[in-house]
Amino acid sequence: MHVVLIEDDEKIATFVSQGLRQEAHVVSWARSGEEGLALARQSGVDLAIVDVTLPGRDGLSIVRALRDAKITVPVIVLSARAAVEDRVRGLDAGADDYLTKPFSFAELLARVAALMRRASTRSESPVRLQVGDLTLDLASRRVHRHDRAIDLQAKEFLLLEYLMRNQGRVLSKTMILQHVWDYHFDPQTNVVDVLVSRLRSKIDRDFPQKLIHTLRGVGYVLRPE
Repeated sequence: MHVVLIEDDEKIATFVSQGLRQEAHVVSWARSGEEGLALARQSGVDLAIVDVTLPGRDGLSIVRALRDAKITVPVIVLSARAAVEDRVRGLDAGADDYLTKPFSFAELLARVAALMRRASTRSESPVRLQVGDLTLDLASRRVHRHDRAIDLQAKEFLLLEYLMRNQGRVLSKTMILQHVWDYHFDPQTNVVDVLVSRLRSKIDRDFPQKLIHTLRGVGYVLRPE
């Protein structure tokens, strides 16, 4: 499952994202309201966990913007405000659930599972991603390009899924580090460059159309030429 976590508190975000990843979920983390809204609007998102108090756009306005755009992704709102009127405001904005801080991860996970059971009765989450002639099957964990099977290691698969879910969006090294490794490296490390190079050699080397592109000083993007 692909979860968008919109939370500016790094300790809480690390706690939640690591727990979800241990449960085999994919997590995209945004620190600001605008960045979070952009992530939550993308296709392939199964759940959004949104803090109320954020830099820039606040959490409830994110939920309203999603609902105004007819985006029905389930949303759990996180807030330190426990008053009944605050819960009502969150649900009225379009949230599916409201969880007050501090909370246990076990409770959050139970609420996530409940929302996913509800959502599964409405629609099935896509299990196959495709960009051009490149396909990635999340259920079988198989990758093909132009009917040729491509064998990927675990980190290569995670990186490719992240790139494909964000087709056309430039991903910085920091974003990739947080998503693929779960923890912080020195920003100057070349571990991302090495992983991208390995993936590119398998995805692009034998094909005339290149999919993985480098924007020097900015990051990487997957898109057909």
